[in-house]
Amino acid sequence: MFHVNIKNYCQQKAAPVGSSTYYALQRAPSKARPLLTALYALHQKLSESVREVSDPTIGHVKLTWWKSEFGALAQDKPTHPVTQAIARYYTSFPPIQTFMTWLSGYQMDLDQTRYLNFLELYRYLERVGATLADTLARVTTSEPSTLALWAPKLGRALLLADIVERTGVHARCGRIYIPLDEMRQFSVTSNDILHSRYSQGFTQLMSFQVERARRSLIEALNAMPETERKAQRVLRAQASILLALLHEVEVENYRVLHQRIALTPLRKLWIAWCTR
Repeated sequence: MFHVNIKNYCQQKAAPVGSSTYYALQRAPSKARPLLTALYALHQKLSESVREVSDPTIGHVKLTWWKSEFGALAQDKPTHPVTQAIARYYTSFPPIQTFMTWLSGYQMDLDQTRYLNFLELYRYLERVGATLADTLARVTTSEPSTLALWAPKLGRALLLADIVERTGVHARCGRIYIPLDEMRQFSVTSNDILHSRYSQGFTQLMSFQVERARRSLIEALNAMPETERKAQRVLRAQASILLALLHEVEVENYRVLHQRIALTPLRKLWIAWCTR
């Protein structure tokens, strides 16, 4: 079906030069990097399946195709460059059921564009963020028995920080991940966010979101055993980059609706390099 260079395809899809993932992956052991890149590429492809379509029906069709592709992967007959790379680089059987859980998280993106409260959002963070981090961590872990204690927590925190700083990007796609009850608490409406209307309430709302995301990242990093820190430099580099980005969101007075706040490639490189 596809006739491309699998390694190059995954690299361009998962971690183009200048992206946070690109610099984080530089901290990966060379032996593990191809598989980690393929897993990040799968994450990107699943994300695109729901976020780059205006018609949810098309998104459902794409996710159904991926479900079928995971079945093909289980039979060692993948057809897509990403799943072919996963089949090539996994030394043991790929975690098909894990991929299905991942898929169910993106299904939520098609089924709802608002979250009533943080408990609802937590379910999304669990299916997408926790599943991704746990899958990535297992590739390089030195202590598999400890993963449940910290990897899901870090995955949820990483995704939470990511969606907070992308609030405007998501709004332009019609999605709001900030819980509705928290928006009401600060007198911010969905229309305010969708139409990029700033206010004192919005500033207070985003201050709350940023602080929760920061606290979640720090708590998750602190939960990681010392014996895993070197093995998990990729996830730790991503967390450090996101912590720096959350600080920049504060510096810009939370004006994330009309613009995408970003770090320079040089700063990302430095942060990733300092992750020891």
